[in-house]
Amino acid sequence: MVNNRMSIDDLIEIVTEGGKVKTGVDVFNSHGVLLLDKGVVVDRVKTLQIIKDNGIQTVPLSSSKDSGVWDKSGNPLNPVSDGFGETEETAEEPHLKTPSAGEIEKKLYEIEELKKIAKVKYDEAKTSIRKVLGDIRKTGGEFDYDEVSRNVGDMVEFLTVNENPFSYLTKEIFTYDDYLYNHSVNVCTIGTAILHRFNAHFSKAFNDFLDSGSRAAKNPYEEEPEENEDSFVFFQKEEMRDISLGFFLHDVGKVMVSEDILNKNGALTTAEFDEVKKHAFEHGIRVLEKNRIKNNVLYNIVKYHHAPLFKGEDRCYPGEKNAGEIPVYVKICKLADMYDAMTSKRCYKEAFNPINVVTELFRKYARKNRIMQFLLHSFVKSIGIYPPGSIVFMRNGQMAYILESTGPLVLPFTDGDQAPLSAKPDPLDISDSGNREQVQIDHRRSVQTPAEVYDMLPSYIKDVVSRSAD
Repeated sequence: MVNNRMSIDDLIEIVTEGGKVKTGVDVFNSHGVLLLDKGVVVDRVKTLQIIKDNGIQTVPLSSSKDSGVWDKSGNPLNPVSDGFGETEETAEEPHLKTPSAGEIEKKLYEIEELKKIAKVKYDEAKTSIRKVLGDIRKTGGEFDYDEVSRNVGDMVEFLTVNENPFSYLTKEIFTYDDYLYNHSVNVCTIGTAILHRFNAHFSKAFNDFLDSGSRAAKNPYEEEPEENEDSFVFFQKEEMRDISLGFFLHDVGKVMVSEDILNKNGALTTAEFDEVKKHAFEHGIRVLEKNRIKNNVLYNIVKYHHAPLFKGEDRCYPGEKNAGEIPVYVKICKLADMYDAMTSKRCYKEAFNPINVVTELFRKYARKNRIMQFLLHSFVKSIGIYPPGSIVFMRNGQMAYILESTGPLVLPFTDGDQAPLSAKPDPLDISDSGNREQVQIDHRRSVQTPAEVYDMLPSYIKDVVSRSAD
């Protein structure tokens, strides 16, 4: 139940002074796009600024005990008695999710709205890593660490609130310009999504284990059982910010490797591969040391993001640690790094279809050890079995473009004989029980790479690609 609303400017003032807010109500814009999840505790102004930028002047507050507004000391604020809130009678109508348009059309609009905001954030992050690597080249290793930390913090805040909206930005699958800059941002965004999902799932599993153990060992002399609470969290919030920053800077040492080697059109010689390997354990570490960065999280990610994820994995480096000694967050970085590298076009290879990449990585690392099972589950749930931008066959013979992995939501672009459609079709939600069997995805037919079907793509899909790559 919503009893009060607060001015967005009042909330921004409270959070600016160190306070926090938890609405207990999902906040949507006027088109039904989710801007703030009801369960998120907001302690950064940037989150509220995004809401304000969407034209929302007041925010609803639930009357539940899980919600509220607190000052910097953790003391609860009463929206009405403290002079902040509006009464229910005078407040404007909340931005609730209204089905004024069809659910699919609304989802398409949501994707487009998130793309617009995400692209701004993506470009800001890309500019930041471009400056970092440029400064390293000029100075021999120095860059503005504090500025990068702030930029990555803003991007991660946006990711956390909106559940990885960068997945809606179709990767630059037809060009390879600025690969190193794009790769740094992609690994950070993909890795952060995996990290947050893993942290939630693993922490819950461990707390469930502790809870079941405490019930089994219940003290018979306790008059009342202790209230159950989640006492264990694998990664704390501050740690996750450092980890995301490490994802962003994981390849910082590559600026010291010859571009002729990095962009060689063909197989690397043994000597050339040895040079590439130095970007992690030699060049990257030297950059951190030159900037007097003593953060162990960054050190581990930069040095070991090509280390083995299981015993006996080949082509891994450096070889000084076994798989069991590699931190979980480094393993997440490696998964994100491999996924992005395989689904990106390079001067020496085309981009692989994301569906094939997810399948290949899952098969390679499944059933190796229990922690990898948690990581793979988080990876697949974050990326999706059908990542946006993938190409699939449907059982009626049509080819379709994946707009969103949930569903998935697809846009057919050929007829049953693979001839281009003459008119723009309606999107299809594969999970909709009303759809016929013929429009389900055909798992018996191999998916195509983006390059193989590019000439067949209609202009409205090519426009999506070009807008994402601009």
